[in-house]
Amino acid sequence: MSDDLLQIQNHDSGRREERLPKPPWLRVRLSHSPEVHDTRRLMRRLGLHTVCEEAACPNLSECWAKRHATVMILGSICTRACAFCNVATGTPGPVDESEPRHVAEAIRELALEHVVVTSVDRDDLDDGGAGHFARCIEELHALAPNTSVEVLTPDFRRKPGALEQVVDARPEVFNHNLETVPRLYRRIRPGASYAHSLDLLARAKQRDPKLFTKSGIMVGLGEELDEVLTLMDDLRAADCDFLTVGQYLQPTRSHAPVARYVEPSEFEALAEAARGKGFLLVSATPLTRSSYHAGEDFARLRAARERMLAG
Repeated sequence: MSDDLLQIQNHDSGRREERLPKPPWLRVRLSHSPEVHDTRRLMRRLGLHTVCEEAACPNLSECWAKRHATVMILGSICTRACAFCNVATGTPGPVDESEPRHVAEAIRELALEHVVVTSVDRDDLDDGGAGHFARCIEELHALAPNTSVEVLTPDFRRKPGALEQVVDARPEVFNHNLETVPRLYRRIRPGASYAHSLDLLARAKQRDPKLFTKSGIMVGLGEELDEVLTLMDDLRAADCDFLTVGQYLQPTRSHAPVARYVEPSEFEALAEAARGKGFLLVSATPLTRSSYHAGEDFARLRAARERMLAG
């Protein structure tokens, strides 16, 4: 076991109630470039939400300066209240039936090679919003045929047939985040099930073996090293191709506190461990998020699969 992994294992990861000072490697420079303003105006004009804004992503300026935005469909109100998430919780409004077309128009105008489409949880809908996801994928393929589509979906728990609707619309990447280790689910991800989320990823790959599957977790919530390594094994058993690991950042004082800030060298050690377990691609840095550099990562995923098949 590497020294960096030993450092993770031996670090006191108990819950800390005080707010820890943010380390220098998490400081990001805001951009006020014209591209950032243009991206914001486009989203407003088409009435679209982005997870970049709703979840207070630290990478917003960098991504929007490149005209990359992660679209959040099905409104901005979530039916769940996860302890890590900055998206508002409450009773959602009706589904905007024009949204799939507007998403595709926005992506065509941005001329993106790759787009990530995510959503709030919609437990109030019979299919959890799966049909809406499918329509977005279909519109994107029709209006922006050169753009690869990655969906970052909720868990569709207790929504039979929902996953199948999304996979059958043929996105290039199916992403569903485990978020954290199972021991912390009751506190961090209430309403969700670790076993169900793993099964969702496994069933997505079983339904379409050519589909890339992806999942992500946050560290710094109080997880232990052996729990993270077991989670990696669980994802590989579900035939998950791509793992992202990023630092949890507390959005407000009412959210779960940061137990600790993980050193960049520890992220490198986690990435090395994950690659050793057989993931096609691993992204593990303090600022890594599910959709961060997703376009570049998709190209790397395809190249990795081609090398594997050739070898």
